[in-house]
Amino acid sequence: MNPVLEPLFRTVRATHPKADLRVIERAYDVAAYHHRDQKRKSGDPYITHPLAVATILAELGTDDETLCAALLHDTVEDTAYSLDELRGDFGDTIGSLVDGVTKLDKVKFGDAAQAETVRKMVVAMSRDIRVLIIKLADRLHNMRTMRYLPEHKRHQKSRETLEIFAPLAHRLGMNTIKWELEDLAFAMLYPKRYDEIARMVSERAPRRDLFLQEVIEKVSGDLREAKIRAVVKGRPKHYYSVYQKMIARDVAFDDIYDLVGIRVLVDSVRDCYAALGTIHARWNPVPGRFKDYIAMPKFNMYQSLHTTVIGPEGKPVELQIRTHAMHHRAEYGVAAHWKYKEEVGSPGPTGKVKPGSDMAWLRQLLDWQKETSDPGEFLESLRFDLSVSEVYVFTPKGQVIALPEGATPVDFAYAVHTEVGHRCIGARVNGRLVPLESRLGNGDTVEIFTSKSPDAGPSRDWLKFVKSGRARNKIRQWFSKERRETAIEAGKEAIGRAMRKQGLPLQRLMSGEALLALARDLRYPDVSALYAAVGEGHIAAQAVVQKLVASIGGVDSAEEDIAETSLPTRLRGRPRGGGAGVVVAGDADVWVRLSKCCTPVPGDEIVGFVTRGHGVSVHRGDCTNVQQLKEQPDRLVEVSWSPSDDSVFLVAIQVEALDRPRLLSDVTRTLSDQHVNILSASVTTSRDRVAVSKFTFEMGDPKHLGHVLKAVRSIQGVFDVYRVSGAGN
Repeated sequence: MNPVLEPLFRTVRATHPKADLRVIERAYDVAAYHHRDQKRKSGDPYITHPLAVATILAELGTDDETLCAALLHDTVEDTAYSLDELRGDFGDTIGSLVDGVTKLDKVKFGDAAQAETVRKMVVAMSRDIRVLIIKLADRLHNMRTMRYLPEHKRHQKSRETLEIFAPLAHRLGMNTIKWELEDLAFAMLYPKRYDEIARMVSERAPRRDLFLQEVIEKVSGDLREAKIRAVVKGRPKHYYSVYQKMIARDVAFDDIYDLVGIRVLVDSVRDCYAALGTIHARWNPVPGRFKDYIAMPKFNMYQSLHTTVIGPEGKPVELQIRTHAMHHRAEYGVAAHWKYKEEVGSPGPTGKVKPGSDMAWLRQLLDWQKETSDPGEFLESLRFDLSVSEVYVFTPKGQVIALPEGATPVDFAYAVHTEVGHRCIGARVNGRLVPLESRLGNGDTVEIFTSKSPDAGPSRDWLKFVKSGRARNKIRQWFSKERRETAIEAGKEAIGRAMRKQGLPLQRLMSGEALLALARDLRYPDVSALYAAVGEGHIAAQAVVQKLVASIGGVDSAEEDIAETSLPTRLRGRPRGGGAGVVVAGDADVWVRLSKCCTPVPGDEIVGFVTRGHGVSVHRGDCTNVQQLKEQPDRLVEVSWSPSDDSVFLVAIQVEALDRPRLLSDVTRTLSDQHVNILSASVTTSRDRVAVSKFTFEMGDPKHLGHVLKAVRSIQGVFDVYRVSGAGN
């Protein structure tokens, strides 16, 4: 046996004792022969990649056909080895698996093309789900070795991983793969946020581990007394899931419930409920935090009891209670089926999911992809559908329908049938009439009233509250067919209104060329399509106006207005260059002021511009406004730094941090400790829990700025701080 394959075979024997090792070795030999002259970006022989992918799959317990396909998955695409030869050597099943994976790799450029790739993935996985499992393992190994790629490629692949591959792994219940993909992509896309969370987690680790140990000992002791055989262990914390919870629950790092999480594994379903009773007998449960996913499994076959209790020291502790078989399925998802063949809905001998399977989501996705003609829209809906948790509601006949969390009767109506959705005029939930925008809860029984009128159709307002991708698509499709003209008018009116609100020049901004250029930038074929998109709510009128303004170089591109945005660093009573620390070549007696738009300080390259009646305004050489000033070269003058003891300079800095209570007061206190005089401050917090603060302050010695930045960077939660100017960072 080839010694290179020894680690792989050891894993295969442990997880799949009956696998045919000879055919796996033959697949390796063929792949190694055909990839023999190829190298990866890291400089390693190419065969290391298929071997690593096969090892990941062996750890999941997949069958020998999947492992052979994993070893051969790049041969057809990257070498002279043809699909027909492969089918002849290894049979139709392995041939079609390799073909499925190859098709997924074909289209890679641009959003629509990427959506088309995902679409092919959906078709391929509906035929044989193992194609997707190979693709996920392939992506996981690529993410592990991503550092050898150029930066733009790393970002593109990481974003794809976070938006598509990790959620798909979650949908298939493959949590081990999902967590690793998320953490790798998070570290690649947002290294500073990742490092800050890692630092905060590690700072609390010793204290947390002691607390965890105490809880584990108490739970284990109680279960022993109750004669319940159980394995109790702490749950690993994944940095991306910590970050996601900060965003989803809108809380600070310290307030996240399950920073302390416990997992209890028992032998039977009966023991799960007995263990729950034992734990609740010791600690009080937190109301509303108990979930029974054993009686009502999640969409991806996940089963567990979840409860949060008030543990020692009054700290909340989250517990998951499940059987060993449920735990295996929670870790490996669909892949676990190859080890638990006797379970209902497992794949048949070819790996295809049987019709009675739990994986209804795949079938729903397939119907959906037939309905959605626009690949970009399909991708958007898929992203949305992947990212939400679900509620389960009943039809009047008792059929269960899964909907996204926060879904409304309108989502339910579209889930039943498109026409029911279009004609929906009212709803009854649990026998009571409710508004169409009311949220449905688990176990609600929903009845829909429909209109008999031939003109019945959805309302545009529904787009504000529907939660499911299907309902959103159906409503948009109806409007794009039936109401395009109305949408164009509404869009035109909305853009005009947004401009009037800001007092912008309509004539100039809504000229044909500016709008057509913007429409092309936003990938709309013409201006009408852009208006229609605004009218249908695909893009906000405000966003269009902002882009228009940016495209013509700001609201007032006249240089006089630039001068007005400048802020004199000295009062008019001292109108001389020395106070500003700048002198004008040939005339030291001219009043000089430092422009506020780019806040230059000694050390920056500077240019002077003669304004009318306001002396000389000084800009940084790379200031965005300098380009316009250069159109009047006769008003540009040479200036140089000459700071004196009483010179004061304006500095603007930007602080980026993970949001938390008292963050702003900590930053301002640190700035005042550094003896800077804050003139203005602004704070915005984005939906992803990142607080961006901008501070403008006066400073005598610009060299002091380095100490200020260092002090601010040491504040907990701050992951970046830098000086800003009109020229950028």
